[in-house]
Amino acid sequence: MNQSDKKEFIQLIQAHQRLINSLCAIYYTAPEDRKDCRQDIVLQLWRAYPNFRHESKVSTWIYQVALHTILNQNKKEKRRVATEPYSEVNLNIGVVPIFADDAVQQLQQAINLLADVDKALVILYLEGYSHREIADILHLTETNVSTRFGRVKAQLQKIFKIKHYEPR
Repeated sequence: MNQSDKKEFIQLIQAHQRLINSLCAIYYTAPEDRKDCRQDIVLQLWRAYPNFRHESKVSTWIYQVALHTILNQNKKEKRRVATEPYSEVNLNIGVVPIFADDAVQQLQQAINLLADVDKALVILYLEGYSHREIADILHLTETNVSTRFGRVKAQLQKIFKIKHYEPR
């Protein structure tokens, strides 16, 4: 990679740092895990950057690389945790308090209970991505995104009902 490409890459990371940080905060509760997540994402973006063809928006490409990095890391961790003795597995499920507003915190807590791909689906939707863009990022069909989104909405409603969250 030449010097101007390196400079462009650094600017790209700086411009999208909030996006990367928010994704890491949604998937990881511990500060050191978030830091590792950011480093893994930047490393994967660095490796993928020479092949980025600018056919999609930069933010879409970053989301795609970041989400796949997180999902792949989570798969590895789940395999590792599954082989640990039961007594050593930490069953404490933490929730990331990213937002101050109670209603938004409740939504965040509900999202944290979803499967990884479903979290990604909701995050992308809340960021304003269309079903087509979400399908491209997650390598799903638009129909699959619509179907999953319907199921996720039902899951979130069920979670809210079980947790007795009251609408304001």
